[in-house]
Amino acid sequence: MKATTVARQWSVVFFILVVLSALTGCGDFFISPHAAGGGGGTTTGNYVYVANGTTDTLAGYSIGTGTLTAISGSPLSVGYAPLAVAVTPSNTLLYVAGAGAIYVYKINSNGSLTGSSGGAAVAVVNVASLAVSPDGQWLFGLDVTTTVLDEFKIDPSTGALAGVGTIPYVVSDAHVAPKEVRVAPTGNFVFAALGTGGDVVFTLNTTTGAVATSQHLALNSSQTSDNGIAIDSTTSNLFIARSGLNGGVAVYSIGAAGALTQISGSPFSAGSGPASVVLDKSGKYVYVANRTDATISGYSIGATGALSALRGSPYTSGTLVTSLGTDKTGAYILAGAFGGSPDLSMYTIGTTNLGQLALATSTATGMDPAGVNEIALTH
Repeated sequence: MKATTVARQWSVVFFILVVLSALTGCGDFFISPHAAGGGGGTTTGNYVYVANGTTDTLAGYSIGTGTLTAISGSPLSVGYAPLAVAVTPSNTLLYVAGAGAIYVYKINSNGSLTGSSGGAAVAVVNVASLAVSPDGQWLFGLDVTTTVLDEFKIDPSTGALAGVGTIPYVVSDAHVAPKEVRVAPTGNFVFAALGTGGDVVFTLNTTTGAVATSQHLALNSSQTSDNGIAIDSTTSNLFIARSGLNGGVAVYSIGAAGALTQISGSPFSAGSGPASVVLDKSGKYVYVANRTDATISGYSIGATGALSALRGSPYTSGTLVTSLGTDKTGAYILAGAFGGSPDLSMYTIGTTNLGQLALATSTATGMDPAGVNEIALTH
């Protein structure tokens, strides 16, 4: 407890220094809506944003029919290594986690990001992953300093964050390595993958923002790690990218209060080092990024949540592929690879060859490899 208190005190000092620096030397963060690059506001565009940890940049691309076109000003130098990214449901704000802080960028009508080098810190906290609730009210960060979930209330106009609280969780006899946090599409649960620490389920009251720990899912093996999570649209099933001993894609049914029950046949075989998992927009298919293999495994989802490998799976991707996303049209799966070659790949989801992935295009997001940590897409 004392260590936590000291850490928080240092965080406050750091925040004050950041604010003073911004006031004295960084200039305005948000560009005038009348400046070149397009005004702020809800965008209807189809965009993907890439956190380049090696080059300290944010890259952005407009997604066309089989094409990726760099957005104006991309890549944007931010002066820190971006670790995690999240787009709000209104597609107006991009939150970015760096070491010790969360930053916010307004998304302009042409997809460009407003902000000077270094951005504007809206919270001082160390998080491994970010997630926004479906109603756009709450931002969650999976803390890496202590075993807590950080919660913030979002100002939809400015992107400013108001700290709501830190929700503690308890993991016994396991090493916690925070990986990813996601909010259920129905808004009533928050799920966190903790590496060898397993997973934690939280209940969420979207009206009040009240969050409470519901369940801890233990792995019972230091050689197993839960790295990425995805939830189907009805919050009926949880899909986990699990690496190590007895790894693959683990599937759990979600019951009352978020209780998790592993379905028959789970975990389903995948490649080496599953790191990220995503469902397509139709909810018929699930894909997992195999970081060690540089491949993506694809599956069709049965009535009970059971998975069947798609024809042609696994599909070749970039080196150390680590993050997956679905574009807003539902036509494409995008993959970011930390080791590059390429940094960003885009795959067509087969409609004739149902669910099968076919490479549509790829691009370097800066100096290849740019060290892609995560990608985020508009909704």
